[in-house]
Amino acid sequence: MRFIGTFILFAGLGFSQVPAQTHWIATWGAAPTPGGETTQFNNQTLREIVHVSLGGDSIRVRLSNAFSAQPVDIGAAHVALHDSGPSIVADSDRAITFSGRPAVQIPPGAVVLSDPVKLTVPPAAELAVSVYIPGAAVAGGLHGSSQETSFLVTGDATASASLTDPKKQVMWAFLTGVDVAAPESAGAIVAFGDSITDGARSTVDANRRWPDFLAARLLARKSGAMFSVVDIGIGGNRVLNDGTGPSALARFDGDVLAQSGVKYLILLESINDIGHAFDPDPAKRHEIVSADDLIQGLTQLAERAHAHGIKVFGATLTPYLGAGYASPEGEAARKAVNQWIRTSNALDGVIDFEAATIDKATGAFDLRYNAPPHPDHLHPNDAGMEAMANAIDLKLFMEK
Repeated sequence: MRFIGTFILFAGLGFSQVPAQTHWIATWGAAPTPGGETTQFNNQTLREIVHVSLGGDSIRVRLSNAFSAQPVDIGAAHVALHDSGPSIVADSDRAITFSGRPAVQIPPGAVVLSDPVKLTVPPAAELAVSVYIPGAAVAGGLHGSSQETSFLVTGDATASASLTDPKKQVMWAFLTGVDVAAPESAGAIVAFGDSITDGARSTVDANRRWPDFLAARLLARKSGAMFSVVDIGIGGNRVLNDGTGPSALARFDGDVLAQSGVKYLILLESINDIGHAFDPDPAKRHEIVSADDLIQGLTQLAERAHAHGIKVFGATLTPYLGAGYASPEGEAARKAVNQWIRTSNALDGVIDFEAATIDKATGAFDLRYNAPPHPDHLHPNDAGMEAMANAIDLKLFMEK
């Protein structure tokens, strides 16, 4: 998104100018899902830790109330460089404003963007975003299983250097994005998928998801344009039917097309559709879909991305033989979807995650990459996440 010319925001007691020609790039993101009874807040500060990819000297944050029927009040918000635990780096704390105001009410189903915040953020840095919820609220934009610890305390502690005896929660609430001001040549890569993309079973607080490893590889290369990597996975997500959060088709506009500066999409979805449709226990099979149905859904996602000038790379589905919902019929469907990904003209390229993670002798997940000592034959461990990222040809992202 760009601001052309100079425009003036009324700020209650005065006016402030937003710099012209600002090129915003999403540098971190999380897909919102409905909250529940365990995500109620009242007179509390939530300090959320996020790992950015690209850095810069100006950022803005995105807060979401996407799945609530009630407005939510944000009484105050701050951002700082993260030190450790619930502590921030000294002198890095910045107050966040929204159209010049220190507080904002987010209507039901809405999102808000903050004003730009001047803060020098190194590449691959961690930020601490603190939001104060003064009244009763349920997280209308929740991302569970964040693989990152957040901290919760009573009262407004948004400006505190640390938090005393906070409650720890492995989730993000309300916070769904961080943008950074970047050169015009820079862009964002969205990793769109389910729990495998979301980082399930990777090490908590270590940033070992495959999109994290990809971001590190891109930062380390010595030529080509700069690209962020934004992880928009949801555990349990499916292409055609709702599960944990809306289906891929339903959430695509908000989770992909609304991200700032997106140039590429990596699409890794379908394994949960297959698992539920072809469960070995007939009593557990529901919302039956075929490989052709999934191919049609994936084609729709690619076409919608192309309509916005986004290139789409299809990622082959990783092995699932031995998983709790695996079956021979499901394996046939998985192979059919992968064959389409490898040969389809609907995509701009292929990333072969299957080849990177399969044990060719068994057709199952290579156990080096599948979370020993208790492998589930479905989710990669840290080594598997790195193997997936290493399978991506960085020449796919060579815009100048």
